[in-house]
Amino acid sequence: MTLARVFLPFAFGYFLSYLLRVVNAVIAPDLVNELGLSAADLGLLTSANFLAFAAFQLPLGVLLDRYGPRRTESVLLVVAASGAFLFSIADGLGALVIGRAMIGLGTSACLMAAFKAYVMWVDRERIPFINGCQMAAGGLGALTATVPVEMALQVTDWRGVFVILSLLSLSAAIILFFVVPKHRDDQSLPEPLFTQINALRGIYSNPVFWRIAPLCVMSQCAFLSIQSLWSGPWLSDVAGLSRDAVADHLFLIACAMVAGFLGMGVVADRLARYGITTTTVAIYGMALFALSQLGLTLQLTDHTLTLWLVFGFFGTSGILPYAALTQQFAQHLAGRVITAINVMVFFSAFTAQWGIGVIINMWDKSSAGKYDPAGYQAAFGLIAGIQISGLIWYLLFRPDQGNSSVNTAV
Repeated sequence: MTLARVFLPFAFGYFLSYLLRVVNAVIAPDLVNELGLSAADLGLLTSANFLAFAAFQLPLGVLLDRYGPRRTESVLLVVAASGAFLFSIADGLGALVIGRAMIGLGTSACLMAAFKAYVMWVDRERIPFINGCQMAAGGLGALTATVPVEMALQVTDWRGVFVILSLLSLSAAIILFFVVPKHRDDQSLPEPLFTQINALRGIYSNPVFWRIAPLCVMSQCAFLSIQSLWSGPWLSDVAGLSRDAVADHLFLIACAMVAGFLGMGVVADRLARYGITTTTVAIYGMALFALSQLGLTLQLTDHTLTLWLVFGFFGTSGILPYAALTQQFAQHLAGRVITAINVMVFFSAFTAQWGIGVIINMWDKSSAGKYDPAGYQAAFGLIAGIQISGLIWYLLFRPDQGNSSVNTAV
């Protein structure tokens, strides 16, 4: 019963976080048509979520370890609710960007707070599985942002959708604060603030962290930047699908995500019993994810759905290193460890999502108002290449095991 009181509120928060993150993939045509946005504008607008998200990660890690995940996330979700409401009434790019940034700031704790809470409440060997369940809740949010949102747009417009999302975010804040039980760590401040901040230096100077982090960052960067925006326009402009067909494909991609979050967590949990590490499972998953993007770069449209389902399923493997890293560090550092890597993930996702739009914008639109497939090919090829470089880094970089004891280095 206690586990349900911990898991369900945090899962609901992450469900909303992911819904807010990817909803622009469906409403993008409405934003472009109503406000006359270019591809670069659309990329900047949507990626503002990632920028604010990333900028707050290091302070977030300190807050999570100092005040606990329950209090931290519930306060931030009020900011997300305010941002969603501002987005709903915005009449220009500037206000949309501010609203989107507030959403990013407000949802910045939805995954990290859950991971921190599970370190506090769940046995260590079960953390990869419960993290997978948490990620599946996010996948359900991504799923809801597809066909259900498209159906909602038949009743209201994109502004009405964001009013609803604002109210749901406020509800999630209230549920988190009053339903999640207090933990003993919520009642005390075990370390001085300076000591907490100084511990980040130990995390960032650890060679084990730097062997895993680049590949994780590059994989998550690709997944977040493409799946939360450019998947929809690619399906329309490159594959030539209708708007309803795009929503249907996005729905199936989200289903693959849910299956991936659950499946990769279960696989990691089971294989751990045979001595196969979570990191090993993640490496193979991220390699298959990179291969799916090579197919998208080559624009093999005869296999559109298959490529995107592989993309959705194995794109989730980039989250597994989070669990692996928290198991390598002392428990009281969990919040700072996961946000130390997350800040790099979301700064990279911001750069990639905006950068993809800038690259696509280098080619002229067609007479039908669609972006040139050549732009997508150049942008997706660059992203795939970055991931492959991350795989090469992981294979070549071998930290000195004698100097990489993560539990004692910080």
